[in-house]
Amino acid sequence: MSRLINVTIDRPIGYKNEQGTVYPINYGHVKNIIAGDGEEQDAYVISNTVNGPIESFEGVLIAIVKRHDDNETKWIISAPGETYTTEELSDKVHFIEQYFDTTIYLVD
Repeated sequence: MSRLINVTIDRPIGYKNEQGTVYPINYGHVKNIIAGDGEEQDAYVISNTVNGPIESFEGVLIAIVKRHDDNETKWIISAPGETYTTEELSDKVHFIEQYFDTTIYLVD
């Protein structure tokens, strides 16, 4: 069984960033895990169990978004047992990742 990861959401569904991008999924960070940029690990929450803004989410790591033109990766966290294709995940994170050269790697 995969280890459960708790994501603190700081950009819930509907959040609008400085560039005017509206977040269609919940996005946050994993406390006490430091990423390549020196900040806490960022994570997208993609799950059929979530249909609106949330404050936190506990799930499993299902994929890693590698930014080839940036010094950090993003994690994709979902509910245990949910599966997605790389194409489905790419569609869901496209709203931000379209601005980067990224590859999504599924985690077994």
